[in-house]
Amino acid sequence: MYRLSGRTRGRALRDVGYAAVASLALGVLLVRFVGAPPLAGIAAVAVGMVPVSVGALCIARRRPLFSTPADRLTLTRAVLAAGCASVVVLGLFAVVPHRSWLLVALAAPAVALDAVDGRVARWTGTAGPEGARLDMETDAVLLLVLSVPLAFTLGPWVLVIGLLRYAFAALALGRPALRGELEFSQFRRVVAGVQSVVLVVALVPALALPVATAGVAGSLVLLVVSFARDVLVLERRYRGHAGAGSARQRIRR
Repeated sequence: MYRLSGRTRGRALRDVGYAAVASLALGVLLVRFVGAPPLAGIAAVAVGMVPVSVGALCIARRRPLFSTPADRLTLTRAVLAAGCASVVVLGLFAVVPHRSWLLVALAAPAVALDAVDGRVARWTGTAGPEGARLDMETDAVLLLVLSVPLAFTLGPWVLVIGLLRYAFAALALGRPALRGELEFSQFRRVVAGVQSVVLVVALVPALALPVATAGVAGSLVLLVVSFARDVLVLERRYRGHAGAGSARQRIRR
């Protein structure tokens, strides 16, 4: 368990503040670098704040409030995701291509850091559900951001990769079975990692579109299989618990 001190709250607030400032500065820098018109620039900077805002919300919900070295790496990933979001918006305004080296240059290190923050958490003894939640939400928003430009070049079906996590969460609001905790799964972990890597590779401008399409389609199939497995596990467990509860009630009667 991460050892908390009287200064952890201030440290957490500073980490979130630094990430927000870095996100804003990166968005402004990107807008100036490509010479975007005012409307496109404002939209790019504003949308770019979303990934960091998601991370800030995850940390703000902690009681007590704290952040860890691994969280700082994850917030760095959120800043890079913010830069990706800004570039994606600039692509929507036709200021830059949907598949651009600028986007790849920001997305590649964001994906690479995903393999680092978990290890740092374990090395420093700070691994926990709060850090896992921050990591998961950062992964989800990055996947959504990267799927948007590919939806314009490969087809709208690519958006399923970015939206599936949020669709699952929406379904869980009305289905108690989907709110259960899932045990660690190496298959789920590998599939999640494959998604971001494949999307980054597919965004490389030099890659032929048929190759990019095949890679992303295969990645989507794996993701759907992974989610389907999790849904089946949660449903079976829920029905098993419900059946056990009914049996106990009959015994009491």
